Amino acid sequence: MGTHKRTIYIGSYVLGASLLIIGMWLEKQYLLLSFMMLGFAMLPFFIRFERKKLKPEEVILIALLAAIAAVSRVPFAPLPSVQPTSFVIIMAALVFGAEVGFLVGSIAAIVSNLFLGQGPWTPWQMFSWGMIGYTAGLLKDTAFMKSLLGKNIFGFIWGFLFGWIMNLWFLIGFLKELTWQAFVGAYLASFYFDLAHALSNVFFITVFSAMWLKILVRVQRKYGLLKKT
Repeated sequence: MGTHKRTIYIGSYVLGASLLIIGMWLEKQYLLLSFMMLGFAMLPFFIRFERKKLKPEEVILIALLAAIAAVSRVPFAPLPSVQPTSFVIIMAALVFGAEVGFLVGSIAAIVSNLFLGQGPWTPWQMFSWGMIGYTAGLLKDTAFMKSLLGKNIFGFIWGFLFGWIMNLWFLIGFLKELTWQAFVGAYLASFYFDLAHALSNVFFITVFSAMWLKILVRVQRKYGLLKKT
């Protein structure tokens, strides 16, 4: 795609999304608006992935990582917010990059919910876990993320950010009036769940990250997979 056509495409996409968002906002269709915004945010990643020329082995690897991230969530279901899914997504992103991190995170959400239950919360989980992978991939070559302390800080912060994004789904989905009291109450109520997620991320990163990174880097180098992602 040429630069001129790309500019027209992006401009039309942004304009169309903006008009739809403004219309939904004026009509106070907040839940529908949120789904539309999530869709517009995630769609470019899937379009870009669809247009890439990937080896069959690379597609299989992405699917395998997403499946591991998804299935690892199931045994921990009785422990709210404690699961290694975020850890697996972070590890995939640190080796294979931001786009793979986003895909692994978003796919893991929808696959794991095949076991735990799909619902209006699924797109929010897809976006949240996708952004964990995407941001980890963006930072993967920094000194911060190359250190164990940096990875732990990243995982701890995203434990809370994940919960805060999911709180928005609850507020928009169940409350007719969005007040600051409702926001404060929701975020205070979720504190211990967010803390559990943050601490579980730190635990899995501290104990397993070195081994996981070693295995994934070896797979990448040996088979030449996803080196440019």
